Amino acid sequence: MSRQLADIVHHAFRRDGHVPARVLVVGDLMLDRYLWGDVDRISPEAPVPVVRVTRNTERLGGSANVAANLAGLGLEAALAGHVGLDVEGTRLDAMLSESGIRPVLTRTNGRPTTTKTRVIGGHQQMLRLDQEDNGPHAESASQSLLESVLHEMETWQPGALILSDYAKGTLTAEICQRLIAAARTRGIPVLVDPKGHDYRKYRGATALTPNQKEAAEACGCGLRDVDAILSGTEALRRELELDFLPVTRGEHGIALMEAGGVSHLPATARQVFDVSGAGDTVIATLTAGLLAGLDAAESCRLANLAAGVVVAKVGTVPVTLEELLHEIEWQDASGQTDKVCDEETLLRRVAAWRARGEKIVFTNGCFDLLHAGHVDYLEAARGEGDRLVLGLNTDRSVSALKGPTRPVVGEQDRARVLAALESVDAVVLFDEDTPERLICRLLPDILVKGGDYRPEDIAGGDCVRANGGEVHVLSFVDGRSTSRLITAIRES
Repeated sequence: MSRQLADIVHHAFRRDGHVPARVLVVGDLMLDRYLWGDVDRISPEAPVPVVRVTRNTERLGGSANVAANLAGLGLEAALAGHVGLDVEGTRLDAMLSESGIRPVLTRTNGRPTTTKTRVIGGHQQMLRLDQEDNGPHAESASQSLLESVLHEMETWQPGALILSDYAKGTLTAEICQRLIAAARTRGIPVLVDPKGHDYRKYRGATALTPNQKEAAEACGCGLRDVDAILSGTEALRRELELDFLPVTRGEHGIALMEAGGVSHLPATARQVFDVSGAGDTVIATLTAGLLAGLDAAESCRLANLAAGVVVAKVGTVPVTLEELLHEIEWQDASGQTDKVCDEETLLRRVAAWRARGEKIVFTNGCFDLLHAGHVDYLEAARGEGDRLVLGLNTDRSVSALKGPTRPVVGEQDRARVLAALESVDAVVLFDEDTPERLICRLLPDILVKGGDYRPEDIAGGDCVRANGGEVHVLSFVDGRSTSRLITAIRES
């Protein structure tokens, strides 16, 4: 995981320490209620469990949960939508203010505030009760909301607009197109969490963030026909003139469609209790990343991590800065071990990196008793491209090259220490005296070697050049070597 991601989260997504970015969310507001309790018997009246309620909680749901995620990440959020003239609408208004979210609410008479009441027995959802009206809002209410949002865009000046569509009647085709056009005129990116079968109402947005089921419905594909879904969503991206289109795929991560092709980002969740609200977290974190200067791929990686945090909770709960930073640090720590891989795993990773247009650099060595000269050299090698693969001699190979007293440090320990370096993206062991066979399988874009070699004498160089790659020679730092360290240790 990139240090850049940790820095951005640590500084609450603020560029150069400036004031928080502003995001305006428009969509279907909901109040999520939870009745928590224990289940220890079946009702004598009917074959249903009896939940003994021990506590009640209320949370922001629907588009309000998107705004809550933004606020939890340290951004300024405003939320526009409809609520009823009822207790639930009043409660939602108060909860928004308590969460530091700027409410831009239109109250509608004769229509309830969308409220979902969930009954939880232990960690299991037993029942959900929905209070809602999914029909279209009155023309006067829709017009009032539209005018309020356009006024906010003009006066509050958000850095991004999110349309959070839960198909409850707020985001009509006319409202979507009016808001997208207004945002585009002001240079404001528009991110959409879509619903329904017809995505034409979102034409001209910056990106849509459907899950796999939603994407399948929009493309008219089978839910498990992944190739058809990805092909269909790429066609949608072009047709709707979107900059990019990530499809969230649960345990399979995110498939990101861009003009340059598709990228697959693996899932990061370690345990899954409840996927409620995960899509809200994804679009909020994705937007935050874009506003902080990340590109689409890095923003999606960050959103992936945030989603992994919230699915480990029960109920609709937004992510916080502290949780996201902790997740990045955990992934970094576990990722160091994952960097050490066999050849087949390495080839798959390299193929994925190449699919994203990344330049692969390869170097090799024994790296016995790692010292500052090694670190400087590896950082310089990494600077030649986007990913550095390090071929590491096995213990047998080191002994054949250096003599029976070497290596001082075993191959697994050497690999683990090297994997901890930020400059190294993958470590693979090879048992031959030279890495020529490995290099000819990998075919890196750039082959790097340190010392006084001539490029034409470097093992594997012919394969790399024949494939259109380059061979570079970098200088080692004078006065630093493993042999000198060993001598100094023995004489001390």
